[in-house]
Amino acid sequence: MPDPTDIGTHHGIGARIADIRSLRGYSLRELGKRAHVSASMLSRIESGDRYPSEPIIAAVARALGVDMSTLRGQPYIHTLQQDQLDQLLTPLAVALDDWDTAADDDPPPRPLPVLEREIHQVVERRAQGEFLRIAQELPALIAEATHLALLHDRPGHDRERAHWVLSETCRSVYVVAHRIGFNDLARLGLSRMAVAAERSGDPREVAIERWNRAQLMADSARHDRGVRLVRQALRDLDDDGDRSTKAVRGALHLKAAVLTGRQGDPAGAEDWLREALDIADQTGETSAYEVVFGPANCLIHAMAMASDQDRHGKALEQAAKVQMPPGYPAARAGHYWVDRARAEVWTARHEEALQSLDNARRVAPDQTRYHPTVHETIATLLRARGKAPDPLLKFAQWCGV
Repeated sequence: MPDPTDIGTHHGIGARIADIRSLRGYSLRELGKRAHVSASMLSRIESGDRYPSEPIIAAVARALGVDMSTLRGQPYIHTLQQDQLDQLLTPLAVALDDWDTAADDDPPPRPLPVLEREIHQVVERRAQGEFLRIAQELPALIAEATHLALLHDRPGHDRERAHWVLSETCRSVYVVAHRIGFNDLARLGLSRMAVAAERSGDPREVAIERWNRAQLMADSARHDRGVRLVRQALRDLDDDGDRSTKAVRGALHLKAAVLTGRQGDPAGAEDWLREALDIADQTGETSAYEVVFGPANCLIHAMAMASDQDRHGKALEQAAKVQMPPGYPAARAGHYWVDRARAEVWTARHEEALQSLDNARRVAPDQTRYHPTVHETIATLLRARGKAPDPLLKFAQWCGV
């Protein structure tokens, strides 16, 4: 009997739902009752005639007792092995296990200012979507940052700086692990970040950990808990008038907008989005705390929210309004092209969809290769063509579909 987490990616989310439904022994009607989705809709999804909206994916995942990432086919083991990323996962987890100890034979860490510069470079690589390079560097950096935080154990500014370094290092583990579909490792990274963030003396760092954790709750099809966590983060992060604080609060509003929409509450999602837009008018474009907040990101989220609700024409209207500023972070620009491709494929703009995916690959190749929406969009394009053109086949081979 196959393991539901080992179902291949090439045949799409509908076939994976059918496989896991069969393992659970549910009929279409029974799964439909549990998920509050009609049996006829489920049948169309399983056959590949319809792509499920995010609220439907969440409802089906809860009914089947799996994470949404399982339905999407993550993690993509063969691609990870090809990139030799799989061999880096255990060293990352082992390094995080030593969060409160340093080995006696470890060399002393580099000075605090040197490690601060180092982690700023890692943050920049995260913004550019360079996940493979980050994953190679992280095990040694985790050990060094942990040792540094243990040495700076007296209350004071240096202790807070050291714990900021450790917090952002652990956040980097979350970002890499989450992008490649290893959510257990992502949770471990965030749990370590939560401890360090509290000691960093920066309430925005605490809010960012909750911002990320809300996404993990959504991946477990618990969008309501994610929204609850966002509300808690907003209560604890006072608006002190600082532009960075406003940006973090704006990013929290955007997260709540997406999660509320995926709960099946479009009106509530629009309320959150309007508040985010009001904040964006005050901040302009900013990359503070790598939340990449501002008017452009609000429009990108509005586009994604429309597609989540199967309003793909509306999503393309929003996409046409997006004007990314010069030097816009590659990871965020890549998300824009991926979401645009999703809307294009479901409005039968197949050539435009493939071009958008090519744009995503050009600006953020690591992120695009492992993005679940990319895999589903490529699978949909392949099913839509009797004879797939060579560029599509090459793209599918590149990302492992």
